[in-house]
Amino acid sequence: MDGNLQWHNDARGAKAVEALQKNGFSALYFPKREEAVGHTLTLIPDKASVGMGGSVTTRSLALKEKLAQKGCLILDHQQEGLSPEQRQETRRKQLTADVFMCSSNAITLKGELYNVDGTGNRAAAMIFGPGKVIVLAGANKIVKDFAAAQARVKGLAAPLNNKRLNIGNPCTQTGECANCSNPSRICNVHTLISKRPSFTEFHVLIIGEELGY
Repeated sequence: MDGNLQWHNDARGAKAVEALQKNGFSALYFPKREEAVGHTLTLIPDKASVGMGGSVTTRSLALKEKLAQKGCLILDHQQEGLSPEQRQETRRKQLTADVFMCSSNAITLKGELYNVDGTGNRAAAMIFGPGKVIVLAGANKIVKDFAAAQARVKGLAAPLNNKRLNIGNPCTQTGECANCSNPSRICNVHTLISKRPSFTEFHVLIIGEELGY
């Protein structure tokens, strides 16, 4: 990575982590993905049940494969070969997993996590249920404030995730959210986590690279 870009990521990452810590989250910044992956694995006990949110970030870090080597039970509703009923049952099991791992659509410099979901399973698991929540996010997801977080989802995350999931909503044609009313809409649940949810061990790991959407 260009040295100036790395400096920018480091500076914004440190500022976001400081704000997250003030809001009660256990937050750390890692310049490189390998450091973040290593720390993540120390947070998850061997043979733990681990719910996987639908995350491009965690998949790009090959965490699912590394957790399988630790004997963990992986609860992944996007696993190939599952029927619709099995996917729904897996989503329910994620709510009571030992650990829930996902990314966030945007992290503000005020220490907030903004997420937009279709069914709300990720939002639900982040807020209450699992014993431990781990959020991993690239520095590209850091934004100034809530308004910027909304703009990021509408102009980038929503169209790209619709494209990734091969869903023919209008944003896959225009590249921007149209606030559609299609039955296949994946932007139904909007959550802003402004402080650490009570009774939840909550880790936010920011990585100084561009990861996910």
